[in-house]
Amino acid sequence: MADKKGHIRLISTGQVAENRKARFNYAITDTYEAGLSLTGAEVKSLRQGRANITDGYATPDGNSIIMNNITIGKYDSESPYMPHTEKHPRRLLLNKTEIKRLIGLYNKEHITIVPLKLYFNNKGLAKLLIGVGQGKNLVDKRQTIKEREWARQKARIMKK
Repeated sequence: MADKKGHIRLISTGQVAENRKARFNYAITDTYEAGLSLTGAEVKSLRQGRANITDGYATPDGNSIIMNNITIGKYDSESPYMPHTEKHPRRLLLNKTEIKRLIGLYNKEHITIVPLKLYFNNKGLAKLLIGVGQGKNLVDKRQTIKEREWARQKARIMKK
């Protein structure tokens, strides 16, 4: 992100990336705030706003939960001696009770864990809001579209 003078603006607090498709494709029942295990160059790249979480999903791996398919772009001033892979599994930092609950839901109820939002909190730490839910079928998606259109029409009518 650059301003009018060409200076790169860094994100210190606030949203970096959002997965808008997640609430449409999945019936989200629960949300959790998790930290991410990142390197220094990845955090700097996030501060420049270079992230994509639309294809992300999480899977349990032993006693931890791993987030897959999150893309964090290359940092401009990164050292050529430290190779950067944009897509690699990243460990989620959660409490033990949250990890056990998510692993149990994943194994028993076959839920999907998807990223909803990637942001920096007030302390400047990178956080990932993850959603737990079931995938919607085509009928459910059509119902969501109908409800959204009805809400828009209702707002137009009330405005007049």
